Amino acid sequence: MFRSLTPMVRTLLLINVGVFALQMLLGDAPFLRLALWPWGADQLYGTPPFDVWQLVTYGFLHGSWAHLFFNMFALYMFGPDIEELFGSRRFLNYYLACVVGAALVQLLVMFYFYRSGAPTVGASGGVFGLLLAYGMAYPRRRLMLLFPPIPMPAWLFVTLYGVIELLLGVFGTSQGVAHFAHLGGMAAGYLLIRYWRSHPARRR
Repeated sequence: MFRSLTPMVRTLLLINVGVFALQMLLGDAPFLRLALWPWGADQLYGTPPFDVWQLVTYGFLHGSWAHLFFNMFALYMFGPDIEELFGSRRFLNYYLACVVGAALVQLLVMFYFYRSGAPTVGASGGVFGLLLAYGMAYPRRRLMLLFPPIPMPAWLFVTLYGVIELLLGVFGTSQGVAHFAHLGGMAAGYLLIRYWRSHPARRR
């Protein structure tokens, strides 16, 4: 029932769960400067300022148990196969690149289209990057949706998820969810995979 965990997936799970436990124990205040704050929000809304380290640190914070659970469940489901495919070091580089790519897209969208003083937190950018990599690497593997329980090939699952995220982002539904950050994670993952494929001599 429970699949074996690869080293980097296990490490990421432990870090995310450990940080969330500290959030629950210590409260939000010690972690405010680690969330991803929009550019200029400190001047408009009196929030903490944007700092460059937030491009990474926001990806290890979560807003609720449900938020943490679904991200870690996806990491558990898709991460081991991708780590075995990429190797642990490349897997970590890929995951963090997706986290950073998601942050940059979210910052741009918030700056140009949706001015807000709310921060962004969560591992979803990295998780959506893993989902993209899974769909590209194993396009014909069957995945089962939870609601409704419909099996479909991985490539179709990833495509539908991406389209749904785009529609939700454009039409502003599911407020409080960073849909464009999810898409940014997928885009960063796609670009990095394309780069690696075009530079095979640098894979070692």
